[in-house]
Amino acid sequence: MIKNPVLSGFHADPSLLYVDGVFYTANSTFEYFPGVVVSASKDLANWETVSLPLNEPRLLHMEGNPKSCGIWAPCLTYCDGLFYLVYTDVKYWSAPYKDSPNYITTAKDIRGPWSDPVFVNCSGFDPSLFHDDDGRKYFVSMEWDYRKYDPDPAKEATQFTGILITELDPVALTPVAEPVKVFKGSKLGLVEGPHLYKKDGFYYLFAAEGGTAYNHAETVCRAKSVYGEYVMHPNTHLTCTANAPDAPLQKTGHGAMVQSNDGRWWFAFLCGRPLPGTRFCPLGRETAINELIWKEGWPYLKNGTMIPDQYFEGYGEQKPPEAVAYDFKSERFFLDFQFLRSKPKYSIEADGALRLWGGNSPCCNFGQGAFLRRQTDFSFEAAMSFKLTAGHFQQMAGLMYRYDETNHVFLRAAYDKEENKSTLAILCQDAGKFSIPVEIEIPDAFATIYLKLTVSGKSGYFSYSPDGVSYAKLHYEIDVTKLSDEYGGLGFTGAFVGMQSVDMRDKTSFADFYGFEYIPR
Repeated sequence: MIKNPVLSGFHADPSLLYVDGVFYTANSTFEYFPGVVVSASKDLANWETVSLPLNEPRLLHMEGNPKSCGIWAPCLTYCDGLFYLVYTDVKYWSAPYKDSPNYITTAKDIRGPWSDPVFVNCSGFDPSLFHDDDGRKYFVSMEWDYRKYDPDPAKEATQFTGILITELDPVALTPVAEPVKVFKGSKLGLVEGPHLYKKDGFYYLFAAEGGTAYNHAETVCRAKSVYGEYVMHPNTHLTCTANAPDAPLQKTGHGAMVQSNDGRWWFAFLCGRPLPGTRFCPLGRETAINELIWKEGWPYLKNGTMIPDQYFEGYGEQKPPEAVAYDFKSERFFLDFQFLRSKPKYSIEADGALRLWGGNSPCCNFGQGAFLRRQTDFSFEAAMSFKLTAGHFQQMAGLMYRYDETNHVFLRAAYDKEENKSTLAILCQDAGKFSIPVEIEIPDAFATIYLKLTVSGKSGYFSYSPDGVSYAKLHYEIDVTKLSDEYGGLGFTGAFVGMQSVDMRDKTSFADFYGFEYIPR
């Protein structure tokens, strides 16, 4: 049996594809660069990252994008020898507006290179692409109406006004007709994330509803014509755990389906796993899979309910999470780690060190110097070693544990030349409030410093060592629940951990990182 989620840690809004015996998922990356993470599996049990497609400024430029903007809900499809990737680069999402330009890029190989993006529209987010069997192509997206804004959160659904279908030129991939609104959503509201399929003469429209939290659901309807009229599923929703607070997979919805060569149907969807005894999900929204069955022309979860199973039968045996000691020259390092909005200034030195130049502060939407990877386990250790070259208190480097610019903890080393003092300090942002709960003097900030983060469920702590053998614990308890979607305002990502270098003085300093380990516990 395979245990969900199959992609743990922040892997929201999965698009699912099956080509030549390989399953692919494409997931949202929001403000993290390169944009979109594509994973592959032959057995549904074991997945590996195979591509980060939007890896050049010509494909994605996110400098200045606010937190939780950037890449929302990509769609990966395949037709006539080409992979098609549809994506939104959200530039602004606070009420009442959503600035959400939508693009399409293509590639013959999933690893690229990817073509220059084609701009389609910006009327809504979460678009997808449908290739009909007559050669026509349709762009499927939601519509956002700023005029219906209401400051009452209970009335947010009024701005989600429906699903649009727009025919595209099959070569140029630009609109050739006006969009047609085909579905306004169910009573649950907040309709988004549409995907369109065709089976046995029917067009099936899948859409997410209920928002991104615990009312999240997947709604299905169908029609004989691409433009409708669409009739709702007998249960309205394919998945919804709003009335199942004890289900191990919560927030289930925003999914996509495929049929494998053996005739089985699969549904990939996002889910959240709250920490025990809480409603906080620091791992973010993850990707799970269930098998579908068909009854009287409608898809259902194989278990016959709207509550997805945590376990399912796929095609292989699932390997346990493994510890990783990263080689900075390896392909895996650059597939597991991402940047904030753009690529920082760095180099790989002859001795194998990652030289990371100081970027802007951890609260800035421009030019941060960070290499970060997803937290994929409720309990883990992250350890690293580095040397600092900075000689001013505004220059620092260390171990970052973050949700976003307003919620993070940063264990940094710095040297103050005026006071001739080397220090380690924990810098905190808690819902935008800054504090330094711990600062200690260390013998030499320019010697090799070893830092470690230990997390167990809801709490964690930092420790440090001069030799990498004997560690001293810093007496500050990290509240892991604060690094989640549910804390400090609406967000869509998950907890990340990694290396960060900061220079708020003159951008001349750097840190040499010699190793990074991630160890599930």
